[in-house]
Amino acid sequence: MDRRKRILVAMSGGVDSSVAAALLVERGSEVVGATMKTFCYGKVEGPARTCCGLEGIADARAVADTLGIPHYVVDVEEEFTRDVIGDFVAEYAEGRTPNACVRCNSFTKFGDLLRRARMLGCDAIATGHYARVDRSNGHRRLLRGRYRPKDQSYFLWGIDRDVLDVLELPVGDLTKPEVRERARALRLRTAEKPESFEICFVPDGDYVGVLARSLGSEHPSLQPGPIVTVEGVVVGEHDGYARYTVGQRRRLPGGFAEPMYVVAIRPEERTVVIGPERYLYTRSVRASELNWLNHPPELGARVEVQIRHRAPAVPGRVVACGTGEIRMELDEPQRAVTPGQSAAIYRGEELVGGGRLA
Repeated sequence: MDRRKRILVAMSGGVDSSVAAALLVERGSEVVGATMKTFCYGKVEGPARTCCGLEGIADARAVADTLGIPHYVVDVEEEFTRDVIGDFVAEYAEGRTPNACVRCNSFTKFGDLLRRARMLGCDAIATGHYARVDRSNGHRRLLRGRYRPKDQSYFLWGIDRDVLDVLELPVGDLTKPEVRERARALRLRTAEKPESFEICFVPDGDYVGVLARSLGSEHPSLQPGPIVTVEGVVVGEHDGYARYTVGQRRRLPGGFAEPMYVVAIRPEERTVVIGPERYLYTRSVRASELNWLNHPPELGARVEVQIRHRAPAVPGRVVACGTGEIRMELDEPQRAVTPGQSAAIYRGEELVGGGRLA
């Protein structure tokens, strides 16, 4: 790392990005902090302790003051509303289950951070993600964080590959306990701050409320429809298919010989399909809206596929690939492969790219 770099650091107000900024200051870089204002906080009810909430801005500013670096609040509400919230609503309306954090990284956070960095005369950008960038031997690769329990590379498959030329990930070699210890040693305000697991624009957990405000309560995705078994037998009525996701068990009719789960959603029929757990498993994974951070895998190539953040990557083989879609057959069947979620594709430690599960 060039210690003389001027680096713009995304500071969410959490401990990870706080320590990322601190490490860069320690290394002698000229550091500038930036916190993104992603939505109108006055319109959102619920806790203020989300990663992008008002408390986050205040905490990021306090950390910047402690470190002696300038701090800016960057208004990206228009872009965030269009690219993240709008997509979130549209996906649920189509019976899919989106990942807002992946979408934010792909379309808002990294791209806008890079644009602001150039405006401020910065040479590089940095975040507090637990991942690593390897630019040795003339290559640029995005790698998993060394501390696997916190590895966040899964969320980064959609970023522009050119970002890897200027991206620094200072906490990627550290464990979470080490990060907190660094924060305590520096007496940073965020040292003991708990992690936020909510979607930032749904701090109260009521994502259906977000859909109703955007789509209107009369939208078909929020209207009653049939619950049917995999055999096509109507066994109940749901109160809006947008309230359901593949793998869900709650809110379903009872009285069956074995537990039943949502196995499919058919928005064109306003139908929720349920079946025994065995119907949730599949070896075939298909993804679209692809993005590649390195050379895409060829037909027949062996890869590892991760279909959710906390899931292990599973070995498999590419059986079909094109400009807009890839299909892989996995060595072991996976449970609840959910349309709208992400398929991150790895070669060992390297994140090659990914797409949305179709």
